[in-house]
Amino acid sequence: MSAQPAGVSRSRRILSIWLPALAMDRCRLDNGGKAEAVRDGPFVLITDHAHGPRIEAVNRAAAAAGAVKGMMLADVRALCPAIVTAPSDPAGDLFFLEHLAVWVQRWGPWSALDVPDGLLVDVTAVPHLFGGEERLLDDVYEAFARRRLTIRAAIAPTAGTAWAMAHFGPDRAIVEKDEAIERALADLPVAALRLDQDVLTVLRRLGLKRLGEIATIGRDAIQRRFRNRKSPAANPLIRLDQLLGRVPEPLLPVIPQQVPLVQRRLVEPIRHRQLLDRVVADLAEDMARDLEGQGQGARRLELGLWRVDGEVVVRRLEMAEATRDPEHIVRLFAVRLDDIDAGFGIEMLRLRASWAEPMALEQSDIEAATESRGTSLAACVDRLTVRLGAQAISRPVPFGSHIPERAQRWQPPLTPEPALRKQRTCYARPLSLLDTPEKIAVLYATPDGYPQRFRWRGQVHEVARVEGPERIAPEWWRERGGARSRDYYRIEDEKGRRYWIYRLGIIGDGRGGPPDWYLQGLYA
Repeated sequence: MSAQPAGVSRSRRILSIWLPALAMDRCRLDNGGKAEAVRDGPFVLITDHAHGPRIEAVNRAAAAAGAVKGMMLADVRALCPAIVTAPSDPAGDLFFLEHLAVWVQRWGPWSALDVPDGLLVDVTAVPHLFGGEERLLDDVYEAFARRRLTIRAAIAPTAGTAWAMAHFGPDRAIVEKDEAIERALADLPVAALRLDQDVLTVLRRLGLKRLGEIATIGRDAIQRRFRNRKSPAANPLIRLDQLLGRVPEPLLPVIPQQVPLVQRRLVEPIRHRQLLDRVVADLAEDMARDLEGQGQGARRLELGLWRVDGEVVVRRLEMAEATRDPEHIVRLFAVRLDDIDAGFGIEMLRLRASWAEPMALEQSDIEAATESRGTSLAACVDRLTVRLGAQAISRPVPFGSHIPERAQRWQPPLTPEPALRKQRTCYARPLSLLDTPEKIAVLYATPDGYPQRFRWRGQVHEVARVEGPERIAPEWWRERGGARSRDYYRIEDEKGRRYWIYRLGIIGDGRGGPPDWYLQGLYA
């Protein structure tokens, strides 16, 4: 057995990187001149809320003037009238953080997002390549400084400990295992446990302000207080055990994916629809070859059109099934391009498959042949979706319920049906059900006898034949205790029309007054 290289640790080592000024740093890098102009002055990012704009991020000058995250903009302007504002962009911050998560894999085999402003990197058995953990942290700080990003970083055996030290510990903290973890965490505030704000408030009211103080009152007292809270962010004991490595903390690694993308930069801008369709057809052919080479099919396509005046027009498609048929893609985009305003001309087009699924190469079959003629089910669903909208196309599927109006659900047309055990019934159900059962007035000989006559929608119907009843008891696992049983009857009037009615409740069941009658279905 070979000897272990010097400096290689056998225990797990996690690097936590916190970007405390992520939103502000990204705004400065993206906006260039404007950000330079307000770099030395008070500058804040705001988000609109029901009661007005609220502060989401501040720079140093704004913080010195009294601005704090969460304050209303009106209150901040009262303190500093000259403050400069810009809208915050949480989606852009997350997108930027995802790119950083791939970039930081230079220090470890995998990384994970620590939303909203952090990253976690597994650096187990890696520090010796940099000359030790201190040198590794130096390299991390230097790399982020070159990108003009402010960070705090720490290395520890668990993700929770590394996060706590990066946020509340000394700069460039390195925590060893075992007893060193408890000593390093003892003086940190309880906020280092990554708990919800209401839980932190409860702990402060109990007089617990430091992590070391939690161990002084015993686990049983905390367990009794938070025994009904299963989420780690709502239970201090779970978070504490994760920090100390007693309970595993699952992390979701970031896996970079190569998104199929093709584009055309045009020598001369185009303004006519015929030329636009030709370029889109060329892009569809390129995308089909790219997808075929990766063994994938597109489920979502995004077509971007760059105009000469700088405006970008985007059109999106979402297919019912994965496809790489260029003719099908062109037909779908043809409908979405009818309202395109080319302005002074379109100079670049880009087609991107933002959602792709594995699609193996197969020999031509009947479905492929019908799809080439545009008559397959998936092609039909795609065309209807483009014309009517995604919410307009759905289909009913069985759902496990004895109550007729609950016995089905609506889902996308090509989504597989849920696996349900087939229900056996001795009665024929009508194919046509009303959206909502309608109340009717019924005359019957005795309280529990067959209906003789009923009034529905202003007309009186004489009952000629009756079958039933079919009793359906309430679903006690879904309804309240006062729900009543239903007795269903299949009836036929004097003109041969057949109906499905039911009596809600039984006289003397102790769950309400006299029973009510409803009409729910019609027989063909």
